[in-house]
Amino acid sequence: MTAFFNFLDRIESHICRLLLAGFVVLLFVQIVARQFFSYSYTWIEELSVILFVWFAYLGAAYAARIAAHNRVTFHLNALPRKTARIIEAIGDLFWIAFNIVMVWQCVQFISRMKPFVKAQTLGWEMRFVYLLLPISFALMTVRILQVNYMKLVQGIDPRDPDEIKTELVLDLARDEVAAYEKQQQDRKDG
Repeated sequence: MTAFFNFLDRIESHICRLLLAGFVVLLFVQIVARQFFSYSYTWIEELSVILFVWFAYLGAAYAARIAAHNRVTFHLNALPRKTARIIEAIGDLFWIAFNIVMVWQCVQFISRMKPFVKAQTLGWEMRFVYLLLPISFALMTVRILQVNYMKLVQGIDPRDPDEIKTELVLDLARDEVAAYEKQQQDRKDG
């Protein structure tokens, strides 16, 4: 099971990177075409928006995996870690319920969509574009369950990457302050 989740981590990460790079490159090409050649590719605008939306939804699923979604944790930090994990899991049950409703509603919406509803310039059937929505909400649910399994069963707390970076910066700042104070003390002594 761990091998599957590691594979899923890598695939999600690579897909998000490709989508990000794709829409950035397309927008760059569009800007260059407009500024230097006074020409605009209409399909680039539409494809960029689609890639951005896909990036956002798949990125949200990936963020659920690394526990990087915003949540209020101030009150949880005052509780024992085991109690806080249980309260977080209860909150995640509401999130899972929301995701299940979204998957159901998205599938219903896509199934009612007529085949002639197409992207204006690309000509793609929009139901294939919208198919990402139930996939991403289902994937987000799997990731929430995975993180809760890690926390409640394995005792592993996935940490928000921003929190880790903040701690690294604070550690570096403490080291710099200590080095500065030592330098000041050496000047006084010498």
